[in-house]
Amino acid sequence: MEPDTVAPTQVAAESEVMASVEEGPTDTFVIADVSTDDAYMTLPLADAASLPEWR
Repeated sequence: MEPDTVAPTQVAAESEVMASVEEGPTDTFVIADVSTDDAYMTLPLADAASLPEWR
């Protein structure tokens, strides 16, 4: 049986990704590639996965 894996992708060597939390009426998690214009994603902080969930 073959393992259920995802094919690796090419990653830009010069990218820099950062994350932050914007506090407000709804706390928002923001992750962005700061080396590329308009390359970001936002979602409610309650929907963001915690580090133990990623392990």
